Amino acid sequence: MVSFRTASADAVAALTDQVGGVAEASAATVAGDLFAAAAAVRAEASLRRVVTDQSVPAEARSGLVGDLFQGKVDAVSLGLLRDAAGRRWSRTRDFADALEQLGVVAAVRSTGAQGDRLVDELFTVRRLVTDNSDLRNALSDPVRSSADKGALVASLLEGKALPATVQLVTQALSGSYRTVVAALEDYERTAAQAQGEGVATVHVARALSAADQERLAAALTRQYGRPVHLNIVIDPEVLGGLRVEIGDDVIDGTVVSRLDDARRKIAG
Repeated sequence: MVSFRTASADAVAALTDQVGGVAEASAATVAGDLFAAAAAVRAEASLRRVVTDQSVPAEARSGLVGDLFQGKVDAVSLGLLRDAAGRRWSRTRDFADALEQLGVVAAVRSTGAQGDRLVDELFTVRRLVTDNSDLRNALSDPVRSSADKGALVASLLEGKALPATVQLVTQALSGSYRTVVAALEDYERTAAQAQGEGVATVHVARALSAADQERLAAALTRQYGRPVHLNIVIDPEVLGGLRVEIGDDVIDGTVVSRLDDARRKIAG
């Protein structure tokens, strides 16, 4: 996920709590407003500098943003934007990055009790883009318009995925991340974190039973001290066992890994 330091981290934590209290019925609108505001801030270097300049009084920064977005966003969104502008930010770029992350949290909020489904769908789309070069190239083609790319996403997902999934995949096309896949991976982690979960990607040779998934999730929850959402990847090269990636940690219990270990010991 996007990493925030010191003052920015404190600002994001406080604002995230506020987004968590947004009504489910209006959360999708708030998400869209925050994404649009992030794009506007990124497009205006002077605005970025002013809203993160601590020599400018907080009231002035908040007032400037309020005047800029008044009548263009929902009242709840406007309150969040004014509050964000009045806070301290460690780096100039953090303000827009924070608005985008808060937009993701609002999108999660819009799903109500279906947050886990959202995480699953983001993972599925990310794998689809990763594994399909034609789709990946179409979504990253600088010649194609944003509207064209958005229409492609809609044709693939509408009626098959949550509205929040469509909203976030469309936002991933904005270019704020190095690649669409990187954006989707970050959104996926943010969505899980918004529900108090971590994300573990599990590579296995064949599908795990529901009971095996429950046991693995319980073991990882005990190890990491919080619930863990499992993303299962069927990978024939694993042969047997499993490989778990969670954050920067890798737990490799595959047959391939054990064979490699054995070869190294023999060679040594």
